[in-house]
This record gives sequence, structure tokens and C-alpha cells, in this order.
Amino acid sequence: MHLDLDSFYAQCEENANPILKGKPVVVCVYSGRTEDSGVVSTANYEARKYGVKAGIPISRAKKLLESVHVAFVPMNHFHYEQVSERIMEALRTQADAFEQTSIDEAFLDVSGRTALSYDSAREAALEIKKQLLQQENVTASIGIGPNKLIAKIASDQSKPDGLTVVKPEEVMNFLSPLPISRIPGVGKKGEEKLTQLNVSTITQLSTLNPTALVETFGKSLGAYLYRASRGEDDDPVKERERPTQFSRIATLKQNTRRPEDTFQLLTELAKSVCDKLKEQGMTCKSIAVIAILTDLSIHSRSRTLESPSSEGKLIEAAAKQLTQEFLQSNPEAVLRRLGVKAFGLTREAGQTDMSKFLTAQ
Repeated sequence: MHLDLDSFYAQCEENANPILKGKPVVVCVYSGRTEDSGVVSTANYEARKYGVKAGIPISRAKKLLESVHVAFVPMNHFHYEQVSERIMEALRTQADAFEQTSIDEAFLDVSGRTALSYDSAREAALEIKKQLLQQENVTASIGIGPNKLIAKIASDQSKPDGLTVVKPEEVMNFLSPLPISRIPGVGKKGEEKLTQLNVSTITQLSTLNPTALVETFGKSLGAYLYRASRGEDDDPVKERERPTQFSRIATLKQNTRRPEDTFQLLTELAKSVCDKLKEQGMTCKSIAVIAILTDLSIHSRSRTLESPSSEGKLIEAAAKQLTQEFLQSNPEAVLRRLGVKAFGLTREAGQTDMSKFLTAQ
């Protein structure tokens, strides 16, 4: 299975503020420069009907929705992560093998528990959707197929709240009419190159000589496209490694090189990083600040702590001192954005086992 939580950020906002239900909701990353500066992170399906999509300027989204009663809300990534982690932990119990690929997507290998029955897999997917709705009040689109590639494409077939099952013998009929953009990894540039080869559908792609694909896209991507057009994928579902760092970054309200102008933002960023460390039961050995200047160049300065810590005041103090040191050593630097990063992560002894034990009680 591939599970994709539908317009996840927007659903979280609707649950936090039920008055938003049924209205267009646009989740934004505000830069803080002006009321409308920034970009759209995501939008619910009511807003998407008007052409609003991720990545467009907030000002553009407001023009598209100027005749509609709409809610523009700031992104609250920490809240979304909390909801996501509850969902992903629950999903892990429903799979023989589990692989989270993003905050709102995951693969579940259910071969063993369904005895390779697609009917049983469909029933399992329906139960998962039911539980998500009851426990977190969110919907998800699920695709089921013989491998990760087909499951991923299938989950996008019927949105929102969709369920698409593709059995092995149905793979080619399922893929054939789909546009090449439906293959994961085929972006705008790849689509343009394939169009130059007179390819617009997956069935047309499957007729190309693999040599032509390798010559156009290189050995790795060319081979992937050749196999993907045939629905072939042998990549296993596997748990990803634990995080190696946590970071938060934001735009200053105004460009500055005065340390005192950065303190409020650094306090907020350090608290967010600290909250994430404690939530995960982890400590960090090192702290870094990330400075993005007005010329958009990126710089960083780091420090190793005397001992691993998740103490907010310690992280905040280190971030403020590192920022001051950076500005002192770079007299021409003018800050536009700042970030705080905690790395060299280690698990606090006993934290995971104890938290699981308490939850189980």
C-alpha cells in the first residue's frame, strides 16, 4: 500500500478550527515582510478548484480567491508533525514492513498479513481509512499494487479519500493511458524531454528503445524510466534511518545586522528545536546557526556542547552567541533569514521504552 494523507496541513487546520470546514483553506509560509509576502505551502481541495496550488505567491492565491470567503492561515509545522507522528505510529502496527517517506506519506507492505490476497488488502485499507477518520478525523488516499511504484501511482488515481487496487495482471492496462507525469520522479524538465521524443503517455514510453532513454537521461534515470513504463519495481519497503538533525528556519521581520534584532526570533527557533528533541526523547551534541544574507548567500557557525543536552535555555544561549560571533567576524553581512540546528543526536537512555510503556497503560 501507499498511503497519502489528503491536503494534510489543511486538514490539521480544519480540525484545530472546525469553523473552517467546507471553506477554501490556504496554508501559507509568511516571510513577515508584508501582509501578503510569502508562498502557499498547501491548500485544501475547495481552494484548489480555483487554481491555488503549492508554491505560488500568497498574493497570487488571494487574487484567485478574491470573490470567495477563504481562510489564509500560517503554517504550524510543529503541530502537523505531532499529528503525523501519531498517525505513522498507528500505521506501523498495520504492516509487515513500514516506510514513512514524508510527513504525510508512507508505504506499507501487507503481503504476509493478507496472504497475498488483494481482496484482503482492500479490506485492510478500508479499515485503516476508518480508523484514521475516527481517531484523527483525517482522510487519506490509498493505492494498492504489487510493488511500491504501482501503489504510489494508484494512490493518486482517485483523490481525495480514494482507494485504488491494481492487481498484477491489471498493471499494464492501468498504466497505459496515464500521462508520463504520473511516473514518480518525472518533473517538468523530464516531461519536456520526453515530449521531444513524441512521448506523452506511459504506453508510448514503454515502446521506446532503452538505449534512447539512456542516451537522453543517463544510465540511472533512463533505466528507471524504462522499467517504470512496464510497472517494474523491486525496491523493498523498509524503515528509514532515525533523524540525524533537527532544524528550524524563518525570515526576520526586517533585514538587520544588529544582534538584538535577532534575539526574539532565535528564542522562538531554539524553543521549537528543543520541543522536537524532547518529543523524540533525544539530545544533541552540537548547535549551529544558519545565516541567510540579503544576497541570499548561506553561512553557518556551530559549536559543540560540553555534554549532550535538550535544554532550551542552553540551546537558545548558544544560538544567540553564535549569531553575535558571526556578525562580528563578518562586518559587511546583513541578515535576511536565520535558522537554528541541533545535530549529533543521541537517544536519551530509557526514553523510548518508558514512553511506550506509559502510553500502553
